[in-house]
Amino acid sequence: MNGTVTIARREIASYFNAPVAYIFIVAFLLVCGTLFFFFETFFAAGQASMRGYFSLMPIVLSVLAPALTMRLWAEERRQGTYELLLTMPFRDGELVLGKYLAAMAVIATALALSLPVPLFVSMFGRFDAGTIVAEYLGALLMASAVVSIGQAVSGAAKNQMSAFMATVLILLTLSLLSQLTMLVDLPSALAGIINWLSLSYHFSSFSRGVADTRDLVYFMVITVACLYATTRLLSAGKWR
Repeated sequence: MNGTVTIARREIASYFNAPVAYIFIVAFLLVCGTLFFFFETFFAAGQASMRGYFSLMPIVLSVLAPALTMRLWAEERRQGTYELLLTMPFRDGELVLGKYLAAMAVIATALALSLPVPLFVSMFGRFDAGTIVAEYLGALLMASAVVSIGQAVSGAAKNQMSAFMATVLILLTLSLLSQLTMLVDLPSALAGIINWLSLSYHFSSFSRGVADTRDLVYFMVITVACLYATTRLLSAGKWR
């Protein structure tokens, strides 16, 4: 556990000692705020609801989060510190978990800084605080899955740009999969499989303020599976 905390602190410091964390946070807040207030017709809707704000999360995180995850392992290779890091007295799981927690800390900071938005929205009417809690919980769970996928891709990629592009492509595909079932008349079994794979499909309940256990399990399974895959990639790298 001490190794995980050490790696997490190292990665958080590297995020905030460089412009990466600040650019991500500002871009996240500006994109979500602009799209919500001006393109989601919040003022014309005539009701106090954050549903439009959180419905943007799958696409926004699919595009912005890879900027955080692309460097997790690809940057280590570029700087020549990858092999050195693997020889340090840390377990592979501690390295992977530490980097995961650091990226999550940056995203959690961005979400925390978005709290003035629901406070502003509350000026136009009353809404259930439990709904907001469920929406933020869903955003964190989806961010967890996104970060773990991005770290796995970074662990397999040769450089940051290829890690970024591959992660964006994978995440956008997973986010937009559920749209396919709306546009194409598919067999119910196939439509069910496609929806189960879709990030936005599982996040849709949270965006409405409903915490569904099945969606929670989905995000946790994706997170654990991708973190485990990254650990196996590190182990394979040591043998090579």
